[in-house]
Amino acid sequence: MSSTADPTGSTGLTGLTGSRERILARIRAAVADAPDAPEVTRDYLDTHTPDTAMVDLLAENLADYRALVHRTDSATLPDLLMRLLAEHGSRTVLVPPGLPPGWLAAADPTRIHDREASTARELDEVDSVVTGCAVAIAETGTIVLDGSPDQGRRRISLVPDHHICVVRVPEQVVASVPQAMPRLDPTRPLTWISGPSATSDIELDRVEGVHGPRTLEVVLVED
Repeated sequence: MSSTADPTGSTGLTGLTGSRERILARIRAAVADAPDAPEVTRDYLDTHTPDTAMVDLLAENLADYRALVHRTDSATLPDLLMRLLAEHGSRTVLVPPGLPPGWLAAADPTRIHDREASTARELDEVDSVVTGCAVAIAETGTIVLDGSPDQGRRRISLVPDHHICVVRVPEQVVASVPQAMPRLDPTRPLTWISGPSATSDIELDRVEGVHGPRTLEVVLVED
């Protein structure tokens, strides 16, 4: 009677382990006399964008990602939001719990408040959502949300088809990702948005709205 060895048996595993240890032993011997690695220096520039150019660069890169960019001040923000919602034909607007009430003071759509019990289907039926942001990055044209009260939970900026995001200028704008990181809490649910949701298939046919809103409007508020 013939027998066939089990390729996953202990002999095979022992052979693999022995080969690994021999390779690691050779590496350790080769670097035994090597000097210690130098201390990493971090005195490099974290951006090449001057402060005076940040807002214009942010607007340019947002538009390059097909976001619709608007610039206004605090006094005219409510009227602008009213116009944007009307132009989109919005009858309902999703409102985060900490959104400043004055922002939508002039708007007509019915306010829908985010509830934990809200289903994805219910959120999908909402016409628009208006949020603030945590930080905006000029060099990448990126808006970052962190779930703060004026932004709400992550899902409310991903399910509705139309997202209006308000950015306070200049305090919420940084030039680069390295400048943005110290402002963000890594334990919070961070959502990084660079333009409306878009994906392409193997033939590079672009489809928008698969993973989030098809329309992203960014309002830069500067006083």
